[in-house]
Amino acid sequence: MTHPHRSSYDSVLDLIGWTPLVRLNRVTAGLRTPVYGKCDFMNPGGSLKDRIGLAMIEEAEADGRLRPGGVIVEATGGNTGLALAMAASIKGYRCIFTMPDKMSHEKTKLLRAFGAEVVITPTAVGPEDPDHYLVRAKQIAADTPGALFTNQFYNQANPLAHYRTTGPELWEQSEGRITHFLTGSGTGGTITGTGRYLKERNPEVRIIGVDPVGSVIGPFFNTGAMPEGHPYKVEGLGNDKIPATLDLDVVDEYRTVSDAQAFRMARRISTEEGLFVGGSSGLITSAALDVAREIDDPQAFVVTMLCDWGERYLTKLYDEEWMRANGFLERPMRSVQDLLTGKPGELPALLTVEPGQSVRTALAAITEHGVSQLPVIDGDQAVGSVLESELMARVLQDPSVLDQTVESVMQEPFPVVDGHASVEDVRALLSRRSPAVLVRSNGSIDAILTRYDLVRGLTGSG
Repeated sequence: MTHPHRSSYDSVLDLIGWTPLVRLNRVTAGLRTPVYGKCDFMNPGGSLKDRIGLAMIEEAEADGRLRPGGVIVEATGGNTGLALAMAASIKGYRCIFTMPDKMSHEKTKLLRAFGAEVVITPTAVGPEDPDHYLVRAKQIAADTPGALFTNQFYNQANPLAHYRTTGPELWEQSEGRITHFLTGSGTGGTITGTGRYLKERNPEVRIIGVDPVGSVIGPFFNTGAMPEGHPYKVEGLGNDKIPATLDLDVVDEYRTVSDAQAFRMARRISTEEGLFVGGSSGLITSAALDVAREIDDPQAFVVTMLCDWGERYLTKLYDEEWMRANGFLERPMRSVQDLLTGKPGELPALLTVEPGQSVRTALAAITEHGVSQLPVIDGDQAVGSVLESELMARVLQDPSVLDQTVESVMQEPFPVVDGHASVEDVRALLSRRSPAVLVRSNGSIDAILTRYDLVRGLTGSG
């Protein structure tokens, strides 16, 4: 086991960079092409933006634009603001940040925890609107004495930071074997700076941009025409304009990925790889797996950027209700137990009837509890079933049936499934002759799932 931190550091700023490069193993199952994640969420501020936050401040200090007691102003999706605020807390600067209202509450709270002032702006406005977060930041900087607008979308210290750090790190960590590098573009700094360095070392390295559906960057790259952007949920990637810090000449290819794909992949990376990442990491990795599948080459070396820490999205992509409300879960329920848990109200005790009881007793139970069928249970075994419609028809034909035993009129027992059985398996059973299945948990039959329950669960009605 290696021990990279063998000595002390002067400050947390010395911890920025040299983040691990980790091979992905489970989300890549079935792929021959190796895929590696550059774990920039392990920077001390929790994102790749730590690299540019410090670089922009140091450049402004060096050329005299930022002086002691100054104010740092930025338009941020959250992570650049956090990087700036972390550095500013050590250097003694005040920070004011504008941030679109689609960003997570966690990011707002983190910025304020570092002592920053946060101005929330509407997301769904045009790039020239006075309420656009970039326009608002410019105005705040103009109105604030001693303020520096770091302007990450135009500041060339942004891509230069990645040219000086991210690119060389990847080249060394891959031992020069890197063949494909995938990342997104918010400002374009990561893809521009890293791409420039890698292309200088090996012009054959493919630099692939990944854009959320709704952003204009990918479509502009692929068509040459500027489309009309529209809102999307993934944070920190994409744009409604082409930033000055983005050099599209460095990029070989652009791909687009939906919000749903991005969020599902991020959740998989966390649960299957143990790397707790945000939605942008899921977006980039989703495209990286497609690239790996297409090239199908064990000698290739594909790198996906893992941009920021997943804890910033606990109320969004890691919240089941938020994911379901936004239609991002492929299946609202995945198992029989999920469906049972999702039933409205408290789950009632399983209603049953014994083989030796009378039909009159069975019908009384059906009528009293408003159910359509009853399982017939002997001990802990399902031995039969009775249906309201069948019993009613028999009694109408011959009222003496009421005093017969259930055993004499019962039909085949309902299938019994384990609580962990998949919804797909149960759907196959219920789509045939059986109107219900029984559920066994901890060795005992303790619940029933009907066709109505399944349809209600699948449609989300309730």
